[in-house]
Order: sequence, then structure tokens, then C-alpha cells
Amino acid sequence: LSIFSILGSVSSQSMRKFSCVTLSTKQLNIRSLVSYEKHQVPTNAIMFITAGGIRICVSADQRWVQTAIKRIDERRAAK
Repeated sequence: LSIFSILGSVSSQSMRKFSCVTLSTKQLNIRSLVSYEKHQVPTNAIMFITAGGIRICVSADQRWVQTAIKRIDERRAAK
């Protein structure tokens, strides 16, 4: 077993677990967001997941992000 195959399997595993490396600066359409995950590593961020399954990371401290989280939580509670 070469060291390259070991490194390859490690990097492919880490690719499967999405982490917020780059943050989107544009405001998203709250209605198209179905879910979110909180991330602390490598940066404090929120990963929104759209109805189409697209994952978008944004900075957690923007006001609209807090509003979007509240809306998603309300929708979950209503179901």
C-alpha cells in the first residue's frame, strides 16, 4: 500500500463531509432554503441547503442569516 493511496482515501473522505471553506457574501432567497447546519470549523458559518440540494455557506453573523434560521425553524415546527 503506497502512501499516495492512503492520502487519497483520507482526502476523499474529508470531501464527503462538507465544511465551510468559502463563504458566500450574497443574500439568499429565504424561501428556497430548506435546511441549515451550524459550522464552527474552520470558520463560524451557517451552511444553508436549498430545495435543490445545493449547499451554500454564509457568515453566521449577518442579520438576514439569523432571520432565515428562524424561518426554517418555524417551518420545521409547523410540520
